[in-house]
Amino acid sequence: MPPKKITLGKDKEIEAGGRAGEKDRVHRRSSGRRRMSAPRRPRIGLALGSGSARGWAHVGVIRALEEAGIRPDLVCGTSIGALVGAAYASGELDRFEQWLLGMGIRDVVAFMDVSLSGGLLKGDRLMEFLRNNFVDLSLEELDMPFAAVATSLETGAEVWLRQGSTLEAVRASIALPGLFTPVVNDGAILVDGGLVNPVPVSLARAMGADIVIAVDLNSDILGRHLRERPVQEAPAGNVGDLLRRLQGNLLSLMPSFSSDEPRLPSMLDVLASGINIMQVRITRSRMAGDPPEVIVAPQLAHLSLLDFHRAKEAIDRGRQAVEAVMHSISALGIRTP
Repeated sequence: MPPKKITLGKDKEIEAGGRAGEKDRVHRRSSGRRRMSAPRRPRIGLALGSGSARGWAHVGVIRALEEAGIRPDLVCGTSIGALVGAAYASGELDRFEQWLLGMGIRDVVAFMDVSLSGGLLKGDRLMEFLRNNFVDLSLEELDMPFAAVATSLETGAEVWLRQGSTLEAVRASIALPGLFTPVVNDGAILVDGGLVNPVPVSLARAMGADIVIAVDLNSDILGRHLRERPVQEAPAGNVGDLLRRLQGNLLSLMPSFSSDEPRLPSMLDVLASGINIMQVRITRSRMAGDPPEVIVAPQLAHLSLLDFHRAKEAIDRGRQAVEAVMHSISALGIRTP
């Protein structure tokens, strides 16, 4: 008589007083095969840096990446990078790009609502335009995970905005001290995130990115505002040059005590150069401690702080910058299937 079998569980039998049967061994081998899963695709994060009017290059970067089959899983941005990143994450990049390409110098000037305190511009006209022309979803409702960087004016702390109104987060992130008035958010006074984290690689990591593509808009701008530029070479309608000429005309009325004295840069050039030095030094320090897998660095030194009407030039430079590092991107094997 064959030994009696005792059932211990689903598909598992042993002989009474004996060893496990062949059926159990087969089941365990097949179960082990079922538990093996395919490796998870790395999450791609896009970190869009600060840079004022140079930020329109982010649009070209995004377009070039998607045309190459690379679609980020999440995006974060600082200052102008937050504005472009929000348009991308909300699915509004097409309309946003059309608006940029149609912008002229008169449109830029029309957004300049002068403030008597806190900054040169209130920013109310820009925000009203964005609310009237683009849907202001909450950050949690966007098509793609998105966050913006701001700075606490009171403590100097880096603030990550990941909840609430998307436009309010963008407004806080672009509040460049001296240019835009600060924003009050939950009792905190917030200004431009570029003061503490110009290219937010660390935020992309915190959001879950395994691979970070960082866009640095300020890699070639040190000393840019101190170089001699003949007036006739200045592009027509350049807002910064118009203001610079006005200051130069006023200074020409002042007496000169020595023709041998070196010519000092204008007030606007000193201010812009100071901001550039700060952002470049902080960016280098932050990315040395937490380097991204890929750095995209558009060459944008020819664009001034307020050249928002020169979108096509910036977008083209963004595309070119992606093409320059495509070999590094291809080596990561991150093209979307």
